Amino acid sequence: MKTQFITDDKGNRTAVLLPIKQYNKLLEKLEDLEDVKLYDEAKRNDDGFRISIEEAFKIIEEKRKMAK
Repeated sequence: MKTQFITDDKGNRTAVLLPIKQYNKLLEKLEDLEDVKLYDEAKRNDDGFRISIEEAFKIIEEKRKMAK
C-alpha cells in the first residue's frame, strides 16, 4: 500500500494520504465488516420465531384496515 504521512513540526504523524483506489477498497472492507457484525448480532439475538411472507402480508393488511 503506497501511503504518505503528514507530520507535525515534531515529526509526529498527524494524517495519512492514500491513493483513491486504496481508500475505496478500505471503505468496501469496512462495509463488509459492518455487515458481518450485524449478521452476527442478529444471529445471536435470534429467537427462532418465523412467519411466512403470506402471513406477514395478512397482518399488514389487517392493520391497514383497522387504521381506516
